[in-house]
Amino acid sequence: MKDFLMLSFNNLKRRKLRSWLTLLGIFIGIASVVSLISLGDGLRTAITGQFNTLSTDKLTIQNAGTGFGPPGSTVVKKLNEHDMRVIESVEGVEFAVPRLIRMGRIEYNGEVEFFYLADIPDDKKQQEIIYSAVNVKTQTGRLIKTGDHGKVIVGNSILDEKNFGKRIETGKKLKINGQDLEVVGTLKKSSSFQVNFVILMSTEDMKRVLNIEDEIDLIIVQVKKGYDPAKVSEDIIEKLRKDRDEKKGEEDFSVQTPLQALSSVNTILNVINAVVTGIAAISLIVGAMGIANTMYTSVLERTNEIGTMKAIGARNSDVLLLFVIESGLLGLVGGIIGAIAGAGMAYSASAGANSFFGENIFNFQFNWFLFFGAIGFSFLIGVLSGILPAFQASRLKPAEALRA
Repeated sequence: MKDFLMLSFNNLKRRKLRSWLTLLGIFIGIASVVSLISLGDGLRTAITGQFNTLSTDKLTIQNAGTGFGPPGSTVVKKLNEHDMRVIESVEGVEFAVPRLIRMGRIEYNGEVEFFYLADIPDDKKQQEIIYSAVNVKTQTGRLIKTGDHGKVIVGNSILDEKNFGKRIETGKKLKINGQDLEVVGTLKKSSSFQVNFVILMSTEDMKRVLNIEDEIDLIIVQVKKGYDPAKVSEDIIEKLRKDRDEKKGEEDFSVQTPLQALSSVNTILNVINAVVTGIAAISLIVGAMGIANTMYTSVLERTNEIGTMKAIGARNSDVLLLFVIESGLLGLVGGIIGAIAGAGMAYSASAGANSFFGENIFNFQFNWFLFFGAIGFSFLIGVLSGILPAFQASRLKPAEALRA
């Protein structure tokens, strides 16, 4: 076997340019597969990380939206106090908390930016539900308390001086939609992208600053202990549907649990991963055809060599093994280079995304199974691509091969 490997390696070395061009096809395919799957895993981690702060015993109700924007902000018909009372009458609902989430114009240090604004209710129990639901923790200062007016808490990513040319500190004042509010606290960096880019204020302040009257963007429901959130969700849908006189499947609202949202996101991510992997696999097919073409050409060019080998005692199986090893080496080397390059590309892309967003949301993790699996797959493709040319070479008769 050592002799076969050395002979195969020397044969490939003699045809450097052709070998490298053949490796290129496999290299591109494997690099694409490794990088895209790694980035897909990083994207999954980034997106599912947004759900880590949500509790499984809380439901979110909102009307159907008409476009992109903060939850509940793009609906035609807003939720209202009547909807609140209907929801609170459902068995298993401990209480419901109305929420406002909008975009606001923020001015600081002479610079203007737009960020999410979210309200904190004045009721202490409702405050605790909101704080626990989104798992906010202060970095400096304190949270919004009952009776607070003209106060705000600023998300960690908004504090950065790149937003306003100067870092926002506790005690400073922000001009929100033309009105001054004092920063009483800043938040620690969260795994949730939304929490990092939000400014929290009391419900009364938010209604005053944004001229909001009897509107609710979404409702957070706390499910009683011992009740199944999924069952409570179904009961809320049924009761709201009857109250609004709507047919099943034609509801203009949604009731969602964090687990349902996460399941939907995972389904979408699986489809995306399948599509990008399929696209990358096309490169592998092209690479396999390149190996087959190279080996067929090699058989034609080395007909005399094959005849000589058979004349001095080489068996068909020896010739077959020699050519299969050569094609396998092409796949193996191309796979190793491609896997290393693919992992490097994925790491660079995730580092670039983290640098752009200013936080570690793409958590790149080196996947050894993917790395060695890609190399093994590449080797297998090389072997399979070389079998037919190798079989053709092994069937050559010595006398005919020497005369060629």
